[in-house]
Amino acid sequence: MNGKATTTRTRLERGRSALGPALELVHTGRAPTRAVLTAELGVTRATAGAVAAELEALGLIQVDSRPAAAGSQGRPSHRLAVNDSGPVALAAQVHADGYRAALVGLGGEIVATDPGCVIVSADPAQVLGEVVDAGAALLKGTGRRCVGAGLAVPSAVAEPEGTALNPLHLAWPAGSPVREIFAERVRAAGIAGPAFTGNDVNLAALAEHRHGAGRGAKDLLCVATGHRGVGGALVLDGRLHSGSSGLALEVGHLTVNPDGRPCYCGSRGCLDVEADPLAFLTAAGRTPGPEVSLLEQSRALLRHEYADVTIRRAAEELIDRLGLGLAGLVNILNPDRIILGGLHKALLEADPDRLRAVVADRSLWGRSGGVPILACSLDHNSLVGAAELAWQPVLDDPLGALTHQA
Repeated sequence: MNGKATTTRTRLERGRSALGPALELVHTGRAPTRAVLTAELGVTRATAGAVAAELEALGLIQVDSRPAAAGSQGRPSHRLAVNDSGPVALAAQVHADGYRAALVGLGGEIVATDPGCVIVSADPAQVLGEVVDAGAALLKGTGRRCVGAGLAVPSAVAEPEGTALNPLHLAWPAGSPVREIFAERVRAAGIAGPAFTGNDVNLAALAEHRHGAGRGAKDLLCVATGHRGVGGALVLDGRLHSGSSGLALEVGHLTVNPDGRPCYCGSRGCLDVEADPLAFLTAAGRTPGPEVSLLEQSRALLRHEYADVTIRRAAEELIDRLGLGLAGLVNILNPDRIILGGLHKALLEADPDRLRAVVADRSLWGRSGGVPILACSLDHNSLVGAAELAWQPVLDDPLGALTHQA
């Protein structure tokens, strides 16, 4: 083989190995131009151009030849963006107040969503069958190619089995094989690609790290309460930290009030029951109604009745409990950013100074400079995170993943 052929093959192999890293850079918005892609990958302009061209040929990105900002050598650089008519992932989320299906493209963009259901039965097979059917209808309506499916559930999910260990707020049996059931329903619906399952707050953190308020953080802590209970997640160096068996960061069972409410886990005063929407409504002296979710009822009180002294005191009580829990996590984990979702986001927005003061006062590192505490910024971040699970094989090996499905 002559030298020119060897050089061409080497360049091709180098370019193919860069497809995944390149796609992730475009997917997360870190390579808006070909010049930036060249610098981030540490390759030549020719190799970066070949990589971008191959990702475009796969239908994953769009290369706009109109000049953008000048490149490092002063030359105009092509714009790069995800293909807004390209493949999608099916994302599904189940929680205490219903379920929802969506189609999510690269870049974390929600392409289509089903209005969902407000009643969740105690039979996981029935619920997951319904949410997959809703997703299949969305796929049929859009005609888009599907790379896989992801499911977010309000429970710790044990690995590698994919069982929901404690779906307490769904009334599902402990240890329900949710990944197996979900995968079976996905296959039965004729949906292509692998199926994955994860804890809803873990997936929210993953989505926020790649596309939202957590972007750029090295060690990101996410704590959130949606409809019931409290969850936490940690993203380290861009990867979700799930522990040895998928059960890391069960922050809901940190004790923040030793004389507090009984918890479902058998303890008392856990964050799970001291800082969720039901705890807030109870502290505010309000009886939850059936019209909308507990989360929406709580948000409405904070938004429209915060001037009421009873509502404000209830919020302050939850802020203090939440701050105590966050301070303990800061002492243990030393994150460089904290993001809050659900009711916790609303509490932060209602009184940001109080929450930050509690965390700073109770944490060793908070006193020496503090940890930024921000609100989650994505709508439906658990759905977007569920889609990230399905997109990951494509991000790891675009050519292999899409060729295997073809």
